[in-house]
Amino acid sequence: MSMDLNLDFVEALDDIEKEKGIDKETLLEAIEAALVSAYKKNFGSAQNVRININEETGKIQVYSRKEVVEEISDPRTEISLEEARKIDPIYDISDIVEIEIKPKNFGRIAAQTAKQVVIQRIREAERNIIYEEFAKREDDIVTGIIQRYENNNVYIDLGRIEAILAPSEQVPCVTYKQGDRIKVYILEVKKTTKGPLIMVSRTHPGLLKRLFELEVPEIYEGVVVIEAVAREPGSRSKIAVSSRDENVDPVGACVGAKGARVQAIVNELRGEKIDIIEWDEDPAKYVANALSPAKVLSVELVSDKVAKVVVPDYQLSLAIGKEGQNARLAAKLTGLKIDIKSDLQEKSSRENMLFPLDLEKEGDNVDEKEEDT
Repeated sequence: MSMDLNLDFVEALDDIEKEKGIDKETLLEAIEAALVSAYKKNFGSAQNVRININEETGKIQVYSRKEVVEEISDPRTEISLEEARKIDPIYDISDIVEIEIKPKNFGRIAAQTAKQVVIQRIREAERNIIYEEFAKREDDIVTGIIQRYENNNVYIDLGRIEAILAPSEQVPCVTYKQGDRIKVYILEVKKTTKGPLIMVSRTHPGLLKRLFELEVPEIYEGVVVIEAVAREPGSRSKIAVSSRDENVDPVGACVGAKGARVQAIVNELRGEKIDIIEWDEDPAKYVANALSPAKVLSVELVSDKVAKVVVPDYQLSLAIGKEGQNARLAAKLTGLKIDIKSDLQEKSSRENMLFPLDLEKEGDNVDEKEEDT
């Protein structure tokens, strides 16, 4: 059997170079290295060989490499000076002599090995292309189809590759059904021996931000800016927006006509409530807005980290929210610790501060009267 790679195979390498972007010369070098390993495995691992493939014809040549020595201890890797000089008088001690050999049945092994190398390199190239494509999309959202649920992980088909939605990135109490289309946020893209590993999220605040960018043209165009996002996935979120154009209402742009824009995002997030509030450079006004839908009477900045808020008595439970959620989200959004009191509580605390002083004065007077008697 001929040891040559047929011309169809060689021409296929040219097509692979054009279509897959894999350099033909690099492929041939990889095939040559693989053929050396295949030769040693099948014909003796102790031998030193070099394999050359003609780029144009596909002709394979195998050369046994032997070192010129005075006394031979291993004929598989060494040759005497006398024998070497029969080949070419210029050889001297320590030179390497290459002798072409034609091992039997190596043609079949060579063809199989070359095919395997090419398939492997094509896979590697495709994996690299996919990796580069998704690595650029970290912190972005993609749409996929839920494939299966395995070991608490949800596997999502993104077309040419699957993404993993880990338990920690899944919204609690939400069922993920096979075949459902779903938007996910790309957290991280890793290179592994089995190809790119894409980790995605449904809980990350970035998902909410990207959904608004997709749904609201003014945000995509940069007229309306998302200043901050605070999220408790599956339950409630707050998003603070501002406008670079005084004629554009940032909250109205995000809500949309009859609430259509925000409703589309609520539907994608399976009913998660979203408060859209106007960002303000004045921290006091920003805190008041962040506590929406509650009405605020006053905001006092105790320090650059703490805000003291007073609300009407009937608005206290609304300002704090169920299990403190509204206040908690407002604090995340503004980056401040928010201390909320009702106006009645505030008046009561002021009176309590004054009352002990009055009692002390009254006590002093009693003592004075007793002394007089």
